[in-house]
Amino acid sequence: MLSGKIRLKIKFTFVSILIFSILLAGCTNAGQTEKKAPHNMVTIAWPRDIGEINPHVYNPSQLFTQSMVYEPLVSYEAGGKLKPHLAESWDISHDGKVYTFHLRKNVTFSDGTTFNAKIVKKNFDSILKHPELHSWLGFITKIAQTKVIDNHTFQLTLNESYYPTIQELAVVRPVRFLGEAGFPKDGDTSKGVAKPVGTGPWVLEEHKTDEYAIFKRNENYWGEKPKVEKIKVKVIPDAETRVLAFEKGELDLIYGEGVISLDAYKQLQSTGQYETSLSEPVATRQLVMNTKKEQLSDERVRQALHYGFNKDAMVEGITSGLEEKADYILPTTLPYTSDIDVKPVKYDAEKAGALLDAAGWKLPNGKTVREKDGKPLEFSLMYDSAESIQKAMAETLQAEWAAIGVKLNLEGVELATQVKRFKANEFDMNFFSNYGAPYDPHTFVNIVASKGFGFNEAISAYPNKDELLKQMEKVPETTDKKERQHLYSSILTSLQDQGAIVPISYIKKTAIYQKNITDFTFPANRDEHPFTGIRIKQ
Repeated sequence: MLSGKIRLKIKFTFVSILIFSILLAGCTNAGQTEKKAPHNMVTIAWPRDIGEINPHVYNPSQLFTQSMVYEPLVSYEAGGKLKPHLAESWDISHDGKVYTFHLRKNVTFSDGTTFNAKIVKKNFDSILKHPELHSWLGFITKIAQTKVIDNHTFQLTLNESYYPTIQELAVVRPVRFLGEAGFPKDGDTSKGVAKPVGTGPWVLEEHKTDEYAIFKRNENYWGEKPKVEKIKVKVIPDAETRVLAFEKGELDLIYGEGVISLDAYKQLQSTGQYETSLSEPVATRQLVMNTKKEQLSDERVRQALHYGFNKDAMVEGITSGLEEKADYILPTTLPYTSDIDVKPVKYDAEKAGALLDAAGWKLPNGKTVREKDGKPLEFSLMYDSAESIQKAMAETLQAEWAAIGVKLNLEGVELATQVKRFKANEFDMNFFSNYGAPYDPHTFVNIVASKGFGFNEAISAYPNKDELLKQMEKVPETTDKKERQHLYSSILTSLQDQGAIVPISYIKKTAIYQKNITDFTFPANRDEHPFTGIRIKQ
């Protein structure tokens, strides 16, 4: 018979062992969880912090993370097709002013609250408190009324017809939808959000500013659920450091525009150790010639400059074939751009010289620069000093145009300065790229037509400028699709034919990823995240 003290001691020992076993099992399970998570988590690098992930504002919130958490009424698909998203369908009045959206049922925000017409209106009304922040988006300044028809029907009324409305609703910001719990007390999201609550496939789980962010799969997502459980975004500002981290296996994927150099991409690709992918053209790299400058006001001079450089060789050499030489000022994958009647310009130095001779720019004996009325044929080209491709292309143009008697001075400036001077029309020549899907072609045409963006002034020497501006003003109001196509064809053909906007190359996104990553695809929308379909081989 055991004494009470012995029984108590045995009981204590048993309980201690049991507790220890439970703790050990818990540690083991935790360890297994920690080991499992990396196997179902994709780690990427990004140059900057993700920001607060506010759907209604711009930087420092990053576009791809905003698209992970928040969703639009409509989505932009390949070929410019607009697909129902949070809106199952929509009706447009005959006069093009009233849009009625029939919202998807059984959609909830990540906190379990219901998505409905009331919360759609609240988001729109918050955005419309500061229309000046979003005036670049054409339909915002045309909104006359937002209205809840019933729980799943929302109506938007414009004060004039504007056909790109549906297309503009597909952009990543600012018209995506925040849940009730995300709104600050005063309802003004321009000052910040309480927390990032969206209907999207991802939920922000953890965020350490300027270091990393972890997004977990929204297990209650109404649509196609992501194949992986988590996405980790490491903040690595330096491109070379990103490449080293990838080579060490610390990153699963690097994707985007300019996130690594094209040389680094080609080098990693050449090893055969990784998978690589190139997107369809997302934008056109353009050279803009300012026709307000006397020497560039002559179309023959502009055409001579176009003929005077070997575009094919320049693009192939500088981008290692990763970009394609561009024959059109907008990629033909965009809506209304496939019917442009422009004959591509082929390199012809002899023809370039003949055009300059005809324009009165002669090459005096013993000199290397052409002259007219005692003035040299001399221009300045502004480029982004941090953009290696722009710099290399500028240097190539300088050398090739020297061969036809044209002096080109190069000005490497910071991006902010480049943008400011372009808008102020303080340049001879400048590099530019259009906005891509889902913004174009209407956004590009709007920018060209609007004063204060650089283009309107740059095409001043076009003899048909007034007619062009009338067409540009008319196209967004046009409700007839055939007429709209005719207008776009006329506008884009005329803009390019007269030589102030020279297409150089088609910009593409790059992606490089470890061999165990599969099913990576680029979205049609330039700014959307690409994570939903990604899988990890086990």
